[in-house]
Amino acid sequence: MGAHSRKCDWCGSGTPIVRDMEPLNPQYQYWCVECARALIIKGDPIETYRELEGEPIYGRLLDEHCTLKRFYSFVTA
Repeated sequence: MGAHSRKCDWCGSGTPIVRDMEPLNPQYQYWCVECARALIIKGDPIETYRELEGEPIYGRLLDEHCTLKRFYSFVTA
């Protein structure tokens, strides 16, 4: 499946912007911006991730919405 035809694993409709590289449940690896924002606000952000759109969209969401600054890993390879 191509990257552009993939949909968010949670909502099934959004275009993924981030991939969880260490998911607790392998069925939920790809997240759209709305679902990723909801995870952060809920207090369960993705800690080891890969940006998919070539822009630090998820990184900006962490900066904007994460009050508890823990160590997050951006994976480049």
